[in-house]
Amino acid sequence: MLRSRVFTFRRPSPKDERGVALIEFALVLPMVLLLLLGMIDVGKAVNYWNDETHLANEGARAAAVNNSPDPNWAASKTTAAYKINTAIKNQADSAELRNGGRSISSPNGSPGGVSICIWFPGVARGTNPVPSSAWQAGQPVQVVVRAQYNWLAYLVGRGVRAHSDLTATSTMRIEQPPTNPTSASSTDAYTASVNNTC
Repeated sequence: MLRSRVFTFRRPSPKDERGVALIEFALVLPMVLLLLLGMIDVGKAVNYWNDETHLANEGARAAAVNNSPDPNWAASKTTAAYKINTAIKNQADSAELRNGGRSISSPNGSPGGVSICIWFPGVARGTNPVPSSAWQAGQPVQVVVRAQYNWLAYLVGRGVRAHSDLTATSTMRIEQPPTNPTSASSTDAYTASVNNTC
């Protein structure tokens, strides 16, 4: 009789397993949500990078022909708000990319949207002043569009230092040379980097 008690085991009753599924769900849910929200965030970052690529291409084409896409530029050629640098930024698909927001900040991390930089890769970086031979017909002009993407910012704000720099570049040959694009007061369609770096 003692032997039969030792080898028999008691089958758990359904009452003993109540709540187990809820506990398992509670343990798995945060990981599933983090994975789902992470995939959404990656898609958003790729979309912004794709938009930056489009902006860089548009900017390089406008710089190559020395003509701003802003219709007001022809009437007021020295106004910075109408030059390629600002006009291309204003063509961004989303307000967050144009002006900054939780997910997008300037490349240095400060509030603001994308930065547009135009320079001449035919001359050594850091050359100051940039020689006029750099912006003659046939020379390359490059537009660099840059922003900082803050990962999962809609969940945790800017407190987490998880960010990536999104950079898009486009280079084209100058067809219509500018007169002095490194001067902010010039009548050219864009203002190029003074020290030839972006």
